[in-house]
Amino acid sequence: MDLKLEVLVLPVADIERAKSFYTRLGFREDMDANDGDYRVIQFTPPGSDASVIFGKGIKATAAPVQNILLAVLDIEEARADLITRGIEVSEIFHDTSGIFHHAEDAYLVAGPQPQRGSYGSYASFSDPDGNGWVLQEITERLPGHEGALPRR
Repeated sequence: MDLKLEVLVLPVADIERAKSFYTRLGFREDMDANDGDYRVIQFTPPGSDASVIFGKGIKATAAPVQNILLAVLDIEEARADLITRGIEVSEIFHDTSGIFHHAEDAYLVAGPQPQRGSYGSYASFSDPDGNGWVLQEITERLPGHEGALPRR
């Protein structure tokens, strides 16, 4: 049985500010439904089957969501694109110990992973409400993880 991630609910304090941010980010707006007491806005990252939603009257965690991963084919190109959209993005970094970055800075080193291995290079950014996003460069899938690669 397939289990496909469809939607992630984000906590936001200011709906219009969040909507403006995700529009600027280049996410596709799929819905903005409003009946006064309830409002749901849905955005989908380019090339993704999963979306994020936020709004009024939606049950979301109180704390910002962290480490929402966006897979990209070219970390430098993706970072540059976000910067041209006015998004504040970290410098590219890599984790010296593995394929997902540690929370502790001691393992994080500036620059892309030296061999530019798949899963090895990252950059991060946050939305205005502190929801944290991570770009991860994935150019080929690990054996046994044959999902589609990100598109340009």
